[in-house]
Amino acid sequence: MTRRADTPSPKRRARPTMEDVARAANVSKPTVSRVLSNSPLVTAETRERVLSAARAQGYAVNRNAQKLRQERANTIAVVLDFGSHRHGAIGDPFIFELLAGVSEALSVREIDLLLSPAGLDSVEGFVELHRARGADGFIVLGQGTRETMLINVARAGVPIVVWGAVHAVSDYCGVGTDNFLGGQLAGERFLAHCRTRWLFVGDIAHEELRLRHQGLAAMAASNSAVQLDQLPIESLAFTSVQAAAERYVETSGLPDAVFAFSDTAAMAVIGAFARCGHQTPRDYSLVGYNDIPPAAHFTPALTTIEQPTGVAGAMMVEKLIQLLDGRRPKSVMLPTRLVERTT
Repeated sequence: MTRRADTPSPKRRARPTMEDVARAANVSKPTVSRVLSNSPLVTAETRERVLSAARAQGYAVNRNAQKLRQERANTIAVVLDFGSHRHGAIGDPFIFELLAGVSEALSVREIDLLLSPAGLDSVEGFVELHRARGADGFIVLGQGTRETMLINVARAGVPIVVWGAVHAVSDYCGVGTDNFLGGQLAGERFLAHCRTRWLFVGDIAHEELRLRHQGLAAMAASNSAVQLDQLPIESLAFTSVQAAAERYVETSGLPDAVFAFSDTAAMAVIGAFARCGHQTPRDYSLVGYNDIPPAAHFTPALTTIEQPTGVAGAMMVEKLIQLLDGRRPKSVMLPTRLVERTT
């Protein structure tokens, strides 16, 4: 029987998509993609649910598209500097502000985040995870004392972007503020307040902190009346800083200006000095670093050097994607400014 020309043809059933499978399995589209590419990040239960939904939907994998997807793991590893904190416990809110920025930027691109995998304390650990396709690249939040290792990771051909000190010439792409300038800004404030007994709190074996100390020292050298001392600490943890500050008072006296490596450290110093009646801003000027959200609401409100975490997270992800695409992104120095408050 011949169908008349004006008779509408029956509608062809639309081919099921990955979105259909995700909806049927009650998971996200990236999860479906991970299941179809045999990613180890998916649990057995989720894998079976997605595959059952795919079979029920009659979903057929586009092999050419899958091959392109499988060239990458669609996962970025974010590495924290656990070694600089007591017992590997990080309590500084600044790190989590940075991490949130990175996480949001990766989420927009539908890229998975793998947080500080075990074994990433050596060049070999980075290389092995990358070659095993456990991660396409790495974002390192804080150089700590690992500068040499990070340089060697980059020289091994591993895609890596580092938050921290930014150098004019480096083997890896860095994103950060001007730490030397941060130290200078703190010193300028101390000079403006006629302070002459300065204390830098922080371990200058850390690349960022070394530059901050250098900037402060440059300002101290501009006035012969200024004496600059340094208080090294064994851990970046709050309790370690507070204990070190208390010991310093007992052995070295009281400074009239303190530049702390972080806002958390500045808060620890305030607590330690307050126990012997040494108060800021009455008895000493204080400058922290990072401008974490509690800094403005602490009592007294902290004067600090701002680090724009929201911009930083997106910038690091963008630089790493450029690296994965075969380009050679340049390091970037973000704006650095002093935020004046009570201390």
